Amino acid sequence: MKKGKVISVNISEDKGEKKHNVERCMLIKNMGLKDDAHAGFMHRQVSLLAAESIEKIRKMGLNVNPGDFAENLTTEGLELFTLPVGTMLRVGNGIALRITQIGKECHARCAIFQQVGDCVMPREGIFAEVLTEGEVKVGDAIEVGE
Repeated sequence: MKKGKVISVNISEDKGEKKHNVERCMLIKNMGLKDDAHAGFMHRQVSLLAAESIEKIRKMGLNVNPGDFAENLTTEGLELFTLPVGTMLRVGNGIALRITQIGKECHARCAIFQQVGDCVMPREGIFAEVLTEGEVKVGDAIEVGE
């Protein structure tokens, strides 16, 4: 079974801004992370991006960190963007997520794109819906499952 871990749990008060690591947060069924600007009933309730993807931009000379791409969960050890839509993810203590979208179209070129001419979120960020709620925290295991 493919397995990784959560290295950052990120929220923001407003859309279109970097998120900050809150260490732990409730994932609410059919909504997303509690108090996050992007939480809602749509299919993009939670966004995930791998630290390995962030590292690609760091290698281009930009000092970027977890949350800078406005992702909710920064993970390590899973190549997220290779998982097909519909894949189930288990996080921490029984939280179930289902992948609903791989990548997204960025309508306005973000600051990261403007600085280095590329951004990984449109290709490698993924979105999921929350099927089972619970608290997610830094260090939680995340695994591909049924």
